[in-house]
Amino acid sequence: MIIVQRKFQTKVGPLFLVASEMGLRGLLWKEQKDVPYIVGTAAMENILDQTQVQVSEYLKGERKTFSISLDVEGTEFQKRVWAELAKIPYGKTQSYKDIATALKDANACRAVGTANGRNPVSIIVPCHRVIAASGKLAGYAGGIEVKKMLLEIEGL
Repeated sequence: MIIVQRKFQTKVGPLFLVASEMGLRGLLWKEQKDVPYIVGTAAMENILDQTQVQVSEYLKGERKTFSISLDVEGTEFQKRVWAELAKIPYGKTQSYKDIATALKDANACRAVGTANGRNPVSIIVPCHRVIAASGKLAGYAGGIEVKKMLLEIEGL
């Protein structure tokens, strides 16, 4: 499978977009050394362009949901967690325990946290909306300050 990468500079720092013909595979905070910066097929370039536009709109407070085809890889459990994360509304937060409970496994908080940390499409699948049960901001791949900025964009 051919995949391509594009670096995208934003007010929260550089983002690295990775796409296949099927959809967005990554919206990441670190460059993917094994993914080339080449011009992809028209489908890949369209996915990268759409992602860049929609993320820019989100960061300006002009977009609340995303309509980008995803092509993510993960375990079945990770995909279930990411599907739950995608249900968290703009401007709202949930705890790791809330997500575990929604998955009908209230004891899976730690596993939910691990899956949350492995989310390959940050911002699109809003892992920044997950906080500790105490209400404190917990880890984020882009850093706690970026998580705080994203939540502030959403009015939190």
